[in-house]
Amino acid sequence: MIYSDLLSQYYNEKLSGSYDCVDRIVLNGYVSSIQFPGGFRFWYRKLNQNSDKDLDNSRLMKMAGRFSRRVYAWANSRHIPVLQMASGERKHLVADDYIPKDPHFEGIFLIMATRASANIYEVDKFSSGAINIKRKIAFVRHFFFHIMDKSWGHITFRICAHPPFNCMVILNGHEWAERKLTRKDISFEKSGNCFVTYADGEALTRVADTCSKGQPGKVCDRWIYSILWFALDYQQQEQAPLKYSYSVYQVEYSRNLNFCNGAWMNDVYQNIINLTRASLDVKRIKTMFGRKNRPHYRRNAASALQGCIEIPDYNLTVFKIHFGALTLKLYDKGEHTLRAEVVVHNTKDLKCKRSLDNFEIIVHKLKAMMNTFLDNLLYAHVSLIGHGELERLTTTQTAGKIKSAGINYFKKKDKHILHSVMALAFKPGGFNISDVVTKVLSMYGQKMKPTQAAYIIKKLRAKKIIEMPHGKRKYWVNKDGIQMIVGMIAIVEQQLPQVLALSKNPDLSIPMKNRNQYHDAMIDLKRAIRNLSALSHVKIAA
Repeated sequence: MIYSDLLSQYYNEKLSGSYDCVDRIVLNGYVSSIQFPGGFRFWYRKLNQNSDKDLDNSRLMKMAGRFSRRVYAWANSRHIPVLQMASGERKHLVADDYIPKDPHFEGIFLIMATRASANIYEVDKFSSGAINIKRKIAFVRHFFFHIMDKSWGHITFRICAHPPFNCMVILNGHEWAERKLTRKDISFEKSGNCFVTYADGEALTRVADTCSKGQPGKVCDRWIYSILWFALDYQQQEQAPLKYSYSVYQVEYSRNLNFCNGAWMNDVYQNIINLTRASLDVKRIKTMFGRKNRPHYRRNAASALQGCIEIPDYNLTVFKIHFGALTLKLYDKGEHTLRAEVVVHNTKDLKCKRSLDNFEIIVHKLKAMMNTFLDNLLYAHVSLIGHGELERLTTTQTAGKIKSAGINYFKKKDKHILHSVMALAFKPGGFNISDVVTKVLSMYGQKMKPTQAAYIIKKLRAKKIIEMPHGKRKYWVNKDGIQMIVGMIAIVEQQLPQVLALSKNPDLSIPMKNRNQYHDAMIDLKRAIRNLSALSHVKIAA
């Protein structure tokens, strides 16, 4: 497979495969014609023989009550459980226990009722007969319909029982890919929400990509009007039709690197964490402990059209970087898989159209963010300072006709700016001066004026560490800049103190029980420095 990011290419020899897949998809469903009071009144007249005389709050409450009564009566007649859920409860975890065992089952298998905030209508009637309709936010009843679909597997529709009947749809791209692979007779093994064994990662990615080509809209239309029957029967839907539209609210896009050896994967991931955690300002790394050691060799897995293997829970370490409504994640999954995820919690932050027709564009943006994230992670992970770069960083440089002073890492302000710029290097879309000032305040508690930060940023631009693309108002840290900053952090804050600490130990004796590979390398370095110093009197032949 041709890897589209440099981290995958760097560890290519250790990988048995890789695939990309859209994971969790959350859509907002709405009827645009009744989202404003005038449109709602016009629709209500069509529903009630061109009359709105009985349009009042009690009538709207009766419509919501009818919705609830129909849900309970229908579920009771078909022996489908209806659960009362508390606000904030993890409903998808509860639903997992009710998933039908029959692989051919299709339809609603669980309904949940809860209360949540929603936009509803309030009607004010005056003595003159005039009507005023306005929108308000209220805490009202919602229903979660858990459905088993033939193409998407487990999907969830959340719909408000009150007009204008807005809904939310939750899908999973891995389940779409699983059913598509089964129909194509492609062998695979799946554990939870991850494919752990597959013949061709590139073919799997192509299959997974098909879910973004108009498929979410088809599954939504396949079920939403049947669910709307609880509020309006089919005759009423024909009399006053409601056409649902959908917008993309949340998306998760993942890249899964499958290592040949579980121990290799663990070593690579832990090394990435150790070398990049401080420079990326990752405040907390969450670890859920399981088995300590992963298998060194992949067990022979029987080829199957579909499978769900039971594996032990190994240590799960989650590495997260948050930028507002965007999250970049890296974590180990199962025995051999390292997963990178780009999560957009609100697509409004992507600065693009959010209608379902633009779903492919949104996925393309997330894929570009994924490539940039893994590329920058490699630059930070494998960072070296080349010959002359340290001098270029610390000496005066000229940008155009203006001279800029050098960066002094031992100055507090310069050091804080370098750390904050490195932490912001992973922010999708770039960063500005206010982001730098905010980051310095959150990392060090130091209040810095924007002009002070702009002066140091100007010096970094003069040294070609930071760029501002033409026509953009955002800064970007280039490849050489990331490597230089991380290299400086590693030398000054990690390696140099270790070398100085070893210089206080003349005989280089460190107890064997306290030594590791890092200590051995530092001791070898110290010995080499001493040998070089002892030969300083020897002239080098021309």
